[in-house]
Amino acid sequence: MTKGAALMMRGVLREGMIAGTAGAVAMTLAEKAEQRLTGRPDSYVPARVLERLTGMKEHHGVASQVVNLGMHVGQGALVGVLRSVMAHAGLRGGWSSLMFTVVRLTNDQIVENATGVGAPPQTWPRRELAVDVLHKAVYGLVTGAVADILASRGGPGPGQRHAAKEPGRRSGVGPVPREKAFSR
Repeated sequence: MTKGAALMMRGVLREGMIAGTAGAVAMTLAEKAEQRLTGRPDSYVPARVLERLTGMKEHHGVASQVVNLGMHVGQGALVGVLRSVMAHAGLRGGWSSLMFTVVRLTNDQIVENATGVGAPPQTWPRRELAVDVLHKAVYGLVTGAVADILASRGGPGPGQRHAAKEPGRRSGVGPVPREKAFSR
């Protein structure tokens, strides 16, 4: 890997962690607001997943809340790196954030089901499923907005340069020349 590529990757990682953390904070605030309105109790699924993944003992009370928040923010920051990669490739905007929301939902389900803490979403009560999708959409949209802003400082991504060759919805548009794909 060239020195320039390594620097770019560090920037993508840093920006993704920032964007993912912002999304996790927004999601947590939205959850707390929703819980006040609906009376829904806290879910300790994130804490149980982290405890099982790391082999730590199961916590209760305030300690469980700390583990829960750690998993929320940590997982959000890590998954945010993928959204940063998307933004740098030129996948930006609301459509890309909605695609990313599905990734976040999928990530949750993989770790929850693999550890035996969760069950497949199609078995959940519809209200619980709707609440989870809503909160993950908040995460996806906020993470996407921050990732897009940070990535846009470097100009359009390769996909955006390709789309700009022939504006509008067109087929048969060949790729941009290799030397222009990553130029800034």
